[in-house]
Amino acid sequence: MSKDLEEKEETKNKETSLRENVILEDNKKDKKNKSKSNQKFLILICIFILIIIFLVGFFFKIFYPKLNSYLENKTKDNIELKYTETTNTKNDGIYITDVSDIVENVMPSIVAITSKTLISSGRFGPNFFGEEQYSEGAGSGIIISKSDEELMILTNNHVVEDANELSVQFINEKSFDAKIVGTSERKDIAVIAVSLNDIDSETLEAIKIAKMGDSTKLKVGNGIIAIGNALGYGQSVTTGVVSALDREVSIDNYTNKMIQLDAAINGGNSGGALLNSNGEVVGINSAKYSSNAMDSSASIEGMGFAIPISDVSNLITTLMNGENDESVTLGVEGYIISNNNSSYYNMPSGFYISKITSGSSADKSELEIGNIITKIEGNEVANLSDIQDVLNKLNKGDKVNLTISYINGREYKEKDIKVTLS
Repeated sequence: MSKDLEEKEETKNKETSLRENVILEDNKKDKKNKSKSNQKFLILICIFILIIIFLVGFFFKIFYPKLNSYLENKTKDNIELKYTETTNTKNDGIYITDVSDIVENVMPSIVAITSKTLISSGRFGPNFFGEEQYSEGAGSGIIISKSDEELMILTNNHVVEDANELSVQFINEKSFDAKIVGTSERKDIAVIAVSLNDIDSETLEAIKIAKMGDSTKLKVGNGIIAIGNALGYGQSVTTGVVSALDREVSIDNYTNKMIQLDAAINGGNSGGALLNSNGEVVGINSAKYSSNAMDSSASIEGMGFAIPISDVSNLITTLMNGENDESVTLGVEGYIISNNNSSYYNMPSGFYISKITSGSSADKSELEIGNIITKIEGNEVANLSDIQDVLNKLNKGDKVNLTISYINGREYKEKDIKVTLS
């Protein structure tokens, strides 16, 4: 019995020992697993710390200087450039580069004008044979209309003024005599005509009537084309842009608002066409600024002027139909005395009259040479256009109110007068 107990006890001890061994093995495994987990955790922490260090370093390397600069600049009143966004939208004001198609289409509408003006009959001059002597001039013109009997051509008044003979050369280089239909000195335009009976069929087929445009739609920077008989050598083309609009230009005592352009305008271009990018006539090339070759100041380049076609469209129709320009003038010549000159010369500012045309409105009024027109219709006179703008709205027989300063002893006195326009 005791032996069985001993065997049971021994068996029980073995089982207990076996369980303890299993538990020890399990504990060892747990410790190993926990050790591995701790190692992974430490590795992750190290990686995280490294990432943090990298990000902090990157921040101080890249963003901190900018942030520091921004914070410093916040305390200063800096002037900064502001940039506009770029766009690919097409603009009508682009500079014209290739105008060959436009020129080819419009050139048949442009003519060269040659004028001959009698300057001496020779009877009392150095010419022993008594031959007449002529001065020859060159200009340009635009074919604008055709009646049943005549071809109408637009040009400048100064191109045909005082001409005894006129001839027009068309695109096929054939020339024909022309006559003046109507002129406007104040606007410097003229309409001349060539009889259709004189023009052969070949020339009639070669020429075209120009298309008129709307100069009121022009913008500064728009591309333009100028065509004319430059220097009398024949038709030539220049291009540029509209430099300015409504420039006041004074020619022969008349002031008009013109289109300023940077396309080359030379002698002979007068009366030629100023075209927009559609090949429409938007102006009549008329004048240019130039400097004296002996002048020490910088030369003047790229300052040509054209008469806006929309400003004279009604007047052109009037002249084409044989009617006279019903514009009125005072019939005076002179110059503007500015405020600066006024104080320097101790004279009132305004328009100083240096000459009065015989038989003119001024000649039939109280106006005298030496008078200064200081106001017209109650408005101060600071420019020639201040007078001309008022006269352009009046007709023959109308009366205009002037305020003039005149010399009385050693000082100027002022009075109001009325002038009947003719």
